[in-house]
Amino acid sequence: MVFEGSSAALSHTGKVRSNNQDSGYAGSNLFVVADGMGGHAGGDVASSLAISRIEDLDRAYNTTAEAERALQDAVSDAAHDLIATVKARPELAGMGTTVSALIMVDDYAVIAHIGDSRIYLFRDGALTQITTDHTFVQRLVDSGRITPEEARYHPRRSVLMRVLGDMDPDPEIDTFIMPTQPGDRWLLCSDGLSGVVDDTHTSKAMALGLAPGRTADLLLKQALDGGAPDNVTIVIVDVGGQHPKFSGTPTIVGSASNPRGVEVPAARAGRAGWLHAARVAANEPTHFEPAPEFLEELIEEDKRRARRRRIGWVVGLVVVLAAFAAGLFAAYEWTQTRYFVGADKDTVVIFRGIQQDLGPISLSSVYEDTNLRLDSLSEFDRETVEGTIPASSLPEAQKIVDRLKSVSGGGR
Repeated sequence: MVFEGSSAALSHTGKVRSNNQDSGYAGSNLFVVADGMGGHAGGDVASSLAISRIEDLDRAYNTTAEAERALQDAVSDAAHDLIATVKARPELAGMGTTVSALIMVDDYAVIAHIGDSRIYLFRDGALTQITTDHTFVQRLVDSGRITPEEARYHPRRSVLMRVLGDMDPDPEIDTFIMPTQPGDRWLLCSDGLSGVVDDTHTSKAMALGLAPGRTADLLLKQALDGGAPDNVTIVIVDVGGQHPKFSGTPTIVGSASNPRGVEVPAARAGRAGWLHAARVAANEPTHFEPAPEFLEELIEEDKRRARRRRIGWVVGLVVVLAAFAAGLFAAYEWTQTRYFVGADKDTVVIFRGIQQDLGPISLSSVYEDTNLRLDSLSEFDRETVEGTIPASSLPEAQKIVDRLKSVSGGGR
């Protein structure tokens, strides 16, 4: 049956890129985000071709299995379209695109995914990432070598391990089926959003209960406030809910909204580059898929980074411990400039240090046993000595002892 709910799609160039290589689609049953790559025009063409091939799936399905097969076939066909396009137009060599697509079938969401665009589910106040990034850093996270937080700032965070491109006619696509329910909010986005706005802020925006269009506007503003170094594409789908049901024509955003307007620079004559013959890229691509030997180099580089990070932690710890030890030593040295008069068994003693202990370490020691017996003192003086009498210096401590001797008659 036709999906009942509301949706919105928007796409923005961002603050750094000169053109928008993303594409998005929000229809009656089908919702897609594609993040193109491969130079100024290549990315535009790749994401547009993907949307053009997949948008034919926007219809009702009898079963989820039927929808899943249709998605698999359409994404594979899109890969063949990319290969055919590059053969006809070699100046586009190296282009590719991510694809994150969702078809609503009754009470289920049928999902197809390749690349690092994402699909999230917001349910009962919790935001969950449904798709897994096909990136180099995600492999490092999965293997426990870095944390998810470290992955957000890793210098190789944009290296894709899987992508819909012009080199692989049989791409490995993740497909799966999930139950959905009234009140669910689905978010499809390119990494222009997920790479800038963290899950906490995304969840807060989704939780406000605003209409899909206003929610998408709020998320876009957060991405722009965060610098928006890449194109930002957002598709939000509400299952049921209080907002008006979707009706009318599909919403197509980004480069796919005007695919015929994409102008491809002519191939330069002369010597070809080492990557692809006659490739022209006005902008550096935001993603690329590494060759196996380069992947090994990346892994080795990551190992070196990990070793340097460990060495940095060890050096930092040593510096902190050394500073702490120096502070303790300085404090101990200061205590040894202080004196006090006290009792040791049956005589008056001058102690060096202060009347405290640091764990098992005593901060005082006997400096001089005066041989002045405690029983020669008055009861008041004896109790005072046993309670200790502080002195700021050795001469002051000796004066205290001399006074005790004078009032006791010099001892017995």
